[in-house]
Amino acid sequence: MGSHTDSTHSTPSPSPLPTPATAAGREGLDAILARPSGAVIAFDFDGTLSPIVSDPEQARAHPDVVPALAALAPRVASVAVITGRPAELAVRNGGFAGVPGLEHLVVLGHYGAERWDAATGEITGPAPHPGVAAVRAELPGFLEQIGAPRGTWIEEKGRAIGVHTRRTDAPQEAFETLRAPLTDLATRNGLVVEPGRMVLELRPPGMDKGVALLDHAREVGATSILYGGDDLGDLPAFAAVEKLRTHTTHTTPGLLLCVASTEVTEVRDRADMTVAGPEGLVEFLRSLTKAIGG
Repeated sequence: MGSHTDSTHSTPSPSPLPTPATAAGREGLDAILARPSGAVIAFDFDGTLSPIVSDPEQARAHPDVVPALAALAPRVASVAVITGRPAELAVRNGGFAGVPGLEHLVVLGHYGAERWDAATGEITGPAPHPGVAAVRAELPGFLEQIGAPRGTWIEEKGRAIGVHTRRTDAPQEAFETLRAPLTDLATRNGLVVEPGRMVLELRPPGMDKGVALLDHAREVGATSILYGGDDLGDLPAFAAVEKLRTHTTHTTPGLLLCVASTEVTEVRDRADMTVAGPEGLVEFLRSLTKAIGG
């Protein structure tokens, strides 16, 4: 996989960097601009770096995302992608490998249980949770038994399993109907349910995007953090940034960015700043890079 940079056209001049709506967000952005070498810049993948599609296997990073990240990455402490997907799949669908400028990119897959480092191309992580294999075997018959609506389908995610309702006739109704029985199934097998945009993911407990973000920020020695996401699974990362910037002894300024969705309003309501889809994120990244001095 190579760079997505296209030399046949020039990159449009970025818009002025928008101002966060909250005082905490403005402080976070100011801290990033004042000392970019200490900033951790982290994003979700699906719905943030890539558009939401009916088949997650077909999700690809917006074509301008990778060049925008590659322009920003050398100017900050770290750029990370934190996703519920397997790290290998996120790297492949994102086109992140072998991109000049992204030599130190980190992809934290399965909510941080897996880690891919661009510097080595290696993936590290613990052994799979045995409950995932048990659920994998039981789930097809279980969905039939509880009368899951036509169009419900199972996504194999290696260390987790997703149950999608987007293809059903009434996706939100199917989502709400399946939530309780799938939570019971997960609990019986030592797993938890992570709700998302028309998907219920059964996965091991103990890791979420907030834990992954905090661990990475400590590892890097971050002096500021930006996290961008679009879905319910991103709320723990939002909470982690909120915790860091209100810590009683040592605060770390942070900026919470929502890549807007009409399906999940909770993320928008918690964010300091909102952009319109992956296209809006690209424009923001270009503006941030220019403001830093890129």
